[in-house]
Amino acid sequence: MTVWFVTHAEPVVEPRRPIGSWGLSAVGRARAAAWRAPVARVIASPERKAVETAELVAGGGSVEQDPALIEVDRSATGYLPFDEFDAVVDAFFDRPTESVRGWERAVDAQERIVEAVRALAGPGAGPGAGGGVVLVSHGAVGALLLASLTGEPVARTHEQPGMGSVLTLDPVSWRLLSGWKRLPLPA
Repeated sequence: MTVWFVTHAEPVVEPRRPIGSWGLSAVGRARAAAWRAPVARVIASPERKAVETAELVAGGGSVEQDPALIEVDRSATGYLPFDEFDAVVDAFFDRPTESVRGWERAVDAQERIVEAVRALAGPGAGPGAGGGVVLVSHGAVGALLLASLTGEPVARTHEQPGMGSVLTLDPVSWRLLSGWKRLPLPA
């Protein structure tokens, strides 16, 4: 059994709108459309950019949604300009047992995403899971998932190389099959 954990592709950043309502940019749509899910079961975070990515990688197939696949809860701050956001992300990974500026703690987000992956794709996950599943989620929780899979501490070094990346794992043996790879852009 294989899980393809895909992060949403590049969104349109709209500072005045809630982050969960941001849709994909033209580049994000092209990147997501250039990769096809290798299995029929695709499950996405309910955030718009993740759902749009999932719909494109599913190639017209059905997409389920699961709220456990959401990104780290950062509603306490909402949108932050890049430099400020980057500093808070550093602190989030450097102090995983603390809530940085009201954000969900890294240890809690890690527990949530690990439980979600195990529930959606692990032993006893239900019909259709045995052949593999594509989970479309977000970068920070993907980094936390990768830390769990490798048995390493929470660290920013586990981040994806860019939005719209994929890693593969075996949810039964809880091991990484391949590290982050960027979804391609069409030529």
